[in-house]
Amino acid sequence: MAEKFRSRIMEEADVRRALARIAHEIIERIGSETEVCLIGVERRGEPLAELIAQNIEKFSDLTVHRGRVDITFYRDDLEQKPTPPAAAGCPVEGKTVILVDDVIYTGRTARAALEAVLSWGRPARIQLAVLIDRGHRELPIRGDYVGKNVPTARSEIIKVHIPPYDDVVNVELYEK
Repeated sequence: MAEKFRSRIMEEADVRRALARIAHEIIERIGSETEVCLIGVERRGEPLAELIAQNIEKFSDLTVHRGRVDITFYRDDLEQKPTPPAAAGCPVEGKTVILVDDVIYTGRTARAALEAVLSWGRPARIQLAVLIDRGHRELPIRGDYVGKNVPTARSEIIKVHIPPYDDVVNVELYEK
């Protein structure tokens, strides 16, 4: 059954404004630290993390390390798990690590990303930045930085469109 378009929640300008706001919030909360590690959750968390990192560098003197995490090995809904990936580009030991994802829903993707990062070393702290929080948590996980809260029904789907995976930048709501 095809998904039915319901509405466009954010246009490109809204997305960019939300990511700039998240960057400013990160800068404020980092305090006296001089570096931070942004790790994008594959797939759409990666370009979002890059845009946040660019904003942080534009508005502060923070050194921003970048990385990515493939959570496939850490998912709790797979019987056969692939080989766990190695650390992807970000020195986590003793650092503030900010996981970046497009949408938080049940919290299971964030839990898997946390598990992956902890397998790479012991960060000083781990935070979570998400563009969209749609509710319906199954785990006690919340975003520290949230671009927009969008209450949804379980029958709805949020789609974040962003290059290089899409030709446009926006956020849309669909009905299953």
